[in-house]
Amino acid sequence: MEKQDALQLLEAVRDGRVDPQQALLQLKLEPFEDLGFAKVDHHRGLRQGAQEVIYGAGKTPEQIAGILASMHRRGAENILITRMSAEAADLARSQGHSLQYDPLSRVGIAWPRPHISAKGTIVVVSGGTSDQAVCEEAALTAQAMGNKVERLYDVGVAGLHRLLANLDVLMSARVVIAVAGMEGALASVVGGLVDCPVIAVPTSVGYGASFGGMSALLSMLNSCASGVSVVNIDNGFGAGYLASMINHIGE
Repeated sequence: MEKQDALQLLEAVRDGRVDPQQALLQLKLEPFEDLGFAKVDHHRGLRQGAQEVIYGAGKTPEQIAGILASMHRRGAENILITRMSAEAADLARSQGHSLQYDPLSRVGIAWPRPHISAKGTIVVVSGGTSDQAVCEEAALTAQAMGNKVERLYDVGVAGLHRLLANLDVLMSARVVIAVAGMEGALASVVGGLVDCPVIAVPTSVGYGASFGGMSALLSMLNSCASGVSVVNIDNGFGAGYLASMINHIGE
């Protein structure tokens, strides 16, 4: 149950459309379900405003399908699965789960219900095409959480004119997610151009001395541009989730 669901339930009680005892029963439903291999948190959305997200790496396809079934029995939609394998996606579909799956980012969205619940736009910017998998993880996460997302890919500092030619897109954003590997300079450049929060995502893209994304991470942490925050290496999900929280403030 999410906050909006609880609010609608209380409004229904106020208007006499739902009996208070029925509402109490719904609120008292087990806050989590113990599947043995996982304890599914059905009250995550009520506490935090967003339902539980399934981290697919390290879980078997059968475990992912079991968690999806548990959440769907409680009416969950737009269930986000990150780092999901193609094998897990195939099994989920074979068991009747409605699923959109992006093999590049390895993001799955079960029982997708496209919706926009925030007015602002999140812009995802990438340094190069090689960063696109992380970008899509961020973009699809934000979209599943009810945000309008614009993509601006392959506009890194090696050809700065490509970024400057799209300033109108950047300037219209409420949040920018800047994704880059190599030396990670894109976040500082973007941070110096916009008046909104910038979430920097270092990627593991780069040659040997990039140390699997450490160079980009340290560059972004040391950005001289104000208003730049940094998530972990390749953590597109974390960036998309945080951007959604920022975009929903005041909604």
